Order: sequence, then structure tokens, then C-alpha cells
Amino acid sequence: MTATYVIEGREVTSLDRFWQVIGEAVNGPGGYFGTNLDAFADCLRGGYGTPPDGDFVIEWRDHEASRRALGHDETVRRLDERLQRVHPSNRPSVQAERDRAAAGEGPTVFDWLVDIIESQAPGRLRLD
Repeated sequence: MTATYVIEGREVTSLDRFWQVIGEAVNGPGGYFGTNLDAFADCLRGGYGTPPDGDFVIEWRDHEASRRALGHDETVRRLDERLQRVHPSNRPSVQAERDRAAAGEGPTVFDWLVDIIESQAPGRLRLD
């Protein structure tokens, strides 16, 4: 039987809130399902609550509300954080990505999450 994990889009007001919402959708109140992009990708590949047979879907209701909340402003905030800890050799590329986001261009945090879901769990994302 396919497990369905529901993300209520209006509850996703930031990336931090996304981690809470997806954690609770998969593992119940207070549940964990990654708190960074790499951990999220790992969780989607199995474990931390996904069924052993990999039979699950993620239903992202009112995803447009999440798309707005996880838009370019949130992307700039996240890239500013990354700039504080990135290796100096990577700083120019992260800065360029941050500058594009500040100009309202390029992929957003929402796009990052969708790309991870689609690459790690192909065909399992439903955007409603």
C-alpha cells in the first residue's frame, strides 16, 4: 500500500518550517526527515520513516503558497548563511548565485527541494 505524505503548503513559511512539516508528515509530531538539503536527499532514498519498499508519494497541497514563501527572498537568506561557512574557493560561485537570487533570478529554495525530490524519488511528487 502506498504511503502518502502530505505537506500543507500554507504551513511552509521558511526552509526551517519545511523541515518541520516534512518531518511530521513522514514521522509524526516532532518527526525528523532531514534538516539540510543533503540529509533530505538521503532520507528520500530510504530510512527515517519511508517504507522499506520505497512505495510512497509526497502530496504537496497548495504548493504555490510554499513557492512564494520559499522564493528569492528565502533563497538570498539561505545563500547568505552559506557564504558564512563556504570554503573560500567556492565563495565566488555562491556569491554569484546569491546575487542572481537578489535580482529575482535563478532557482529558489522551492526549486531546490522539488529538484531533490524528483531526482531522489522520481514520480513520487504530486503538486496540488
